[in-house]
Amino acid sequence: MKGTLKLGIALALFAVGACAGLAVVYSITKPQIEAQDQLALEASLRDLFPQGEDFEDISATISSANAGVNISSAFLAKRGGAPLGLAVKAAGPSYGGQAVLLVGVELNRSIAGVRILELNDTAGLGANAKNPGYYVDKANKVTFPGQFAGKFVTDPFVVKSDVVAITASTITSNSLTTIVKAAADAGVLWLENSALAPSADQGSAASYGGSAASESAPETTGGK
Repeated sequence: MKGTLKLGIALALFAVGACAGLAVVYSITKPQIEAQDQLALEASLRDLFPQGEDFEDISATISSANAGVNISSAFLAKRGGAPLGLAVKAAGPSYGGQAVLLVGVELNRSIAGVRILELNDTAGLGANAKNPGYYVDKANKVTFPGQFAGKFVTDPFVVKSDVVAITASTITSNSLTTIVKAAADAGVLWLENSALAPSADQGSAASYGGSAASESAPETTGGK
């Protein structure tokens, strides 16, 4: 009986010590991870808007009309005080968990570009979306996120019709397209409400309800 009690106490002390150790490690590594994420975000902002001199945080004034997509932050790119466009950081579910994208929106309602900040989908399949050497258009060397550059938010965003899907990764393709569309919609709506988006021949965006690509199609390969 006493031996069992001693063993129980020893195991309890070991568990407490292990938890305390993990807490210490987390407290040390968390600031480093956050700093790395911030550097990656800043690099992506300047990649989307290379002429930008200042990126004003307007996160508190923007939201997504798509309930499945969360906008965590947004930045107004400026040069000499004049606005260049908006970068929207948005997250939504994908095949391997949450995917985080940064979507640049021009003042004319077109997409400046898309950068994938976080994606945990299957290597060799959905993860190819983040692979700079994987092209959905090999002839022109266009990547999956690269194909969105220049599209207007009023354009169709239907995977396999208007958006080239990643081979054997329908869910990933639909999920990322949904996030891009929702972020672009939110960005354009913010620009219009701020009177920064001029009239465009591509049509007034009378409705920005977060129209997204269908996610009903199953993956076309097992194990993805």
